[in-house]
Amino acid sequence: MVNIEGYTGGAAKTLVEAGANVGDKIRLSVEGRVVVGRLMPRVGSSSDILTIKLDNGYNIGVKSSKCKIEAVYPGSPSEHTSVRGETQKAGLIRGDGYVSLVSTGGTIASRVEYETGAVKPALSASELIQMVPELDEYARVRTRVLMSILSENMRPALWSEIAHAVYEEVGGGSDGVVVATGTDTMGYTAAALSFALKGVGVPIVLVGAQRSSDRPSSDAYTNLVNAVSFAKSGAARGVFVCMHSGVSDGESMVIEGVRVRKLHTSMRSAFQPVNAAPYAFVSGKSISYVHPPGTRGVDELDFKPNFSEDVSLIYFYPGVTPRKIRSMTEGSKGVVIGGTGLGHVASDLTDTLSELIRSGCHVFMTSQCLWGRVNMNVYTTGRRLLEVGVVPLEDMLMETAYVKLSWAVANFEWEKVPSVMRSNLVGEISERSVLTTQVHRSEGWT
Repeated sequence: MVNIEGYTGGAAKTLVEAGANVGDKIRLSVEGRVVVGRLMPRVGSSSDILTIKLDNGYNIGVKSSKCKIEAVYPGSPSEHTSVRGETQKAGLIRGDGYVSLVSTGGTIASRVEYETGAVKPALSASELIQMVPELDEYARVRTRVLMSILSENMRPALWSEIAHAVYEEVGGGSDGVVVATGTDTMGYTAAALSFALKGVGVPIVLVGAQRSSDRPSSDAYTNLVNAVSFAKSGAARGVFVCMHSGVSDGESMVIEGVRVRKLHTSMRSAFQPVNAAPYAFVSGKSISYVHPPGTRGVDELDFKPNFSEDVSLIYFYPGVTPRKIRSMTEGSKGVVIGGTGLGHVASDLTDTLSELIRSGCHVFMTSQCLWGRVNMNVYTTGRRLLEVGVVPLEDMLMETAYVKLSWAVANFEWEKVPSVMRSNLVGEISERSVLTTQVHRSEGWT
């Protein structure tokens, strides 16, 4: 069966004459140079371009009119199908190398719309596998398309859907679950799954890309391979993010889901741990742990997948008035404030927050600073906020605190929410914060 997905015109003619299919490795002679790589599905309007994935993971485009296919090395049958039949079979058992890939969208599951230059969600989980056939070397992968959205369209109700899907995959016998999702809100989603799946006994690994899968400089290849490798290892337990660690093309950093933040808009190494060390570094089948694997999340799975949208995250800035606070918190059952420094807001907001608390809304304080922890006992403003009932949240990231509050309000009785928020459940609070900046291997993590 011929499969030249997306190819037309001269490119299709060249492939048919050579007997090449999508997924095959091919050897081409291009103006005196030899190129060897995997033939990928074609996206775009040009009818003369072959898309080839090199061994280093980069994609290149080659004009079919200027090349000659010298040899074809057939791929496995699974590389020619959109749905990999082997991984869909029943009877896969834990320990058998079976990893679930749940796709929710984002850049990793997107392609460039070449007519406009925009990136749009266009790939299914199975197509992601097809674009990275090397995953066969790491695990059998079962794919599941849950949704196809970009980061900015994520919301609490969808966290619940993802949590249910992951729970089903774990219950079905998966050694680990990889969730392909958008990077802009990945930290929120990672925190949500961390609380919803507290005590999960296998690795849950969120992965994404800063550049879409069909771009030559895409990081999707490395991130996905390393995420599957880490998930398949089964040594760690809990929820993690796996993204590029630095300038290296081959290495990814694994970070705990409640300690991660996107710190750059476009760099491949945008994701970094905050107030924590990295969990591990992954390069293919090589995994180097910073934390001893299995030291967290080893309790029995406590599945609480509900999230509330009746909570707010407020970033304090000079000029916030009592009227703005009232407007931003209308209808909220809980509020997280990203305060300045050690946990402060303007003094004239104290009475407004006091009124809010007396009305039945829980108010919690975090810091806008990335590193360090809240200490509201140092200055008068902080002490006054404590007196009216504002609850400090130590060194918890403000985004993690917002997600935790959404989860706590939805799953616990109102009077228990402050106690839940102050408790360290999945590593979101530490006794002593770890000072980290941009982390690379060269900085001493081993």
